[in-house]
Amino acid sequence: MSFLRPFLFYSSLRWMIFHSWGFPRWPGFDGFLRFIVLLILWSMLLEIHSIPSSSMYPTLRVGDRILVEKASYFIRNPSINDIITFQDPTQQSGCREENIVVKRVVAKAGDTVEVFQGCLYVNGIAQDESFLRERPTYTTKSTQIPEGHIYVLGDNRNNSYDSHIWGPLPIKNIIGRCLCSCHKPTSK
Repeated sequence: MSFLRPFLFYSSLRWMIFHSWGFPRWPGFDGFLRFIVLLILWSMLLEIHSIPSSSMYPTLRVGDRILVEKASYFIRNPSINDIITFQDPTQQSGCREENIVVKRVVAKAGDTVEVFQGCLYVNGIAQDESFLRERPTYTTKSTQIPEGHIYVLGDNRNNSYDSHIWGPLPIKNIIGRCLCSCHKPTSK
């Protein structure tokens, strides 16, 4: 039987397409360099954060993980309804995980924002916000958003520490934009 081994091995691989591609083989030095470059780009342009509170419920739940990209706001300003991560403007500077906050952009520089009778008004127009858990029970006075700032609110408006408490957010505090989220599995 041992005399058939080379014949069987060769004929069984000969018909496989990947045999001509050189599979399986070690990636080599160029593959290692590509991996290092991708790792560096990943660490510079993407971050993963965990959601610590229910201020963005039902969009994001406690324990969910979000993928944040940091590059797009170097070339453009945040858009309305972007979910962003930023440094808490009421805390001392320093990029510690507990100082990172996740909220939704509701107004940009030059807009006027007001909350009353359970509705958000931007430039005097009531906003359709179907993603909210419940309508806000608080009221705010009319606020003009200054240049270089945005106005952010959580989706769980009555349980969110956001711009309705501390005012407009400086754009320089923004870390990045939420690309996607991975929901934490529920245990039953």
